[in-house]
Amino acid sequence: MSDENLQPVFQIQRVYLKDLSLEQPNSPAIFLEQEAPGIEVSVDVGSEKLADGIFESTVTVTVTAKIGEKVAFLVEGKQAGIFEARNIPEDQLDPLLGIGCPNIVYPYLRSNVADAITRAGFPPIHLSEINFEAFYAQRLAIAAEQAQVSDSATAEAPATIQ
Repeated sequence: MSDENLQPVFQIQRVYLKDLSLEQPNSPAIFLEQEAPGIEVSVDVGSEKLADGIFESTVTVTVTAKIGEKVAFLVEGKQAGIFEARNIPEDQLDPLLGIGCPNIVYPYLRSNVADAITRAGFPPIHLSEINFEAFYAQRLAIAAEQAQVSDSATAEAPATIQ
């Protein structure tokens, strides 16, 4: 087998908007409010193996704007990308899918969310940049903590015999 066949390969196959929803449960009355809305943003990242060496990476953002207890709007967007990743060492594949791919996909999502909010009649919300490396490290720490809690709960559980 030649060395060329073992060279790492990473290519973007496609970037696409997988899902976008907008809700305005209190329109049109909400447009008469004078108070500025409070904004909540949540972000999630995921990846899935589609075929040998082909992966989908997704970034999901939910933006909720409230004036008092009334929801002005709620936007949820999921941007995805299909990536070819071959001959990547196993210890580097997960960070690539959890950091590198979201860094590529997220700018498209930011634009789509801002556009949806503007088209809904509200001033655009420009989502801030995300440090996906820190986000990835935080997710690993939470997963390790949950695994540790799960292991200790399993160790403490009485054995059952049937």
